[in-house]
Amino acid sequence: MKTRVILLDIEGTTSSIEYVYDVLFPYVRRELPSFLEAHWNDSKVQAACLKIAEEAGQEYISLMRMTVIQEVFRLMDTDVKSTGLKDLQGLVSGEGYKSGKLRAHFYDDVPSTLEKWTQAGKMCCVYSSGSIAAQKNFYRYANVGDLSKYISAHFDTTTGPKREQASYVAIAAALKTSPNAIVFYSDVVAELDAAKTAGMQTALVVRPGNKPVPEGHGHRVIQSFGGEI
Repeated sequence: MKTRVILLDIEGTTSSIEYVYDVLFPYVRRELPSFLEAHWNDSKVQAACLKIAEEAGQEYISLMRMTVIQEVFRLMDTDVKSTGLKDLQGLVSGEGYKSGKLRAHFYDDVPSTLEKWTQAGKMCCVYSSGSIAAQKNFYRYANVGDLSKYISAHFDTTTGPKREQASYVAIAAALKTSPNAIVFYSDVVAELDAAKTAGMQTALVVRPGNKPVPEGHGHRVIQSFGGEI
């Protein structure tokens, strides 16, 4: 079947791992205390804190700023893909993007390929563990200019974990597209395995700084989007 949808991971795929871990996450750590002090009563902040508390099984967390900060740092230290954490990270980083303190990194081959895919009539979508709000800011405030115009849909952990087949089935259903008309690009083999099991086409993206992957993974390998049209 002809490819209709391009489904993209972010970290290690369209954007460098170094930016996420050396720029974005340290910014969130640094700014979180002052952000919570200024926005503690905002409904979106309270909702994110409540999710963090629910996921931790400790309701008191959501009632105290210092306890929220401690739990956020713990989750970040252990790289937990917590929905509440990602929501709160997205709110903090959103201020950084809008103020100009942050500009999301994208590889040089990404903008031109997004444009070509779009011109060819393909729908470009994003599936990342980062919240949908964070994804939108990431693309809107890119180091190469606003790329949000190329993205038709966003999916995050509210759809489901990225290493589970059901998540990709749900994405295909939401897009009203047969899974085999979707190509998923990621740097994580376990994610690609789940997408492939759901019937999607897959491509393993190998970028500088990405973790090595074992041989025999069964996915097409690319090092650039340059030849993907």
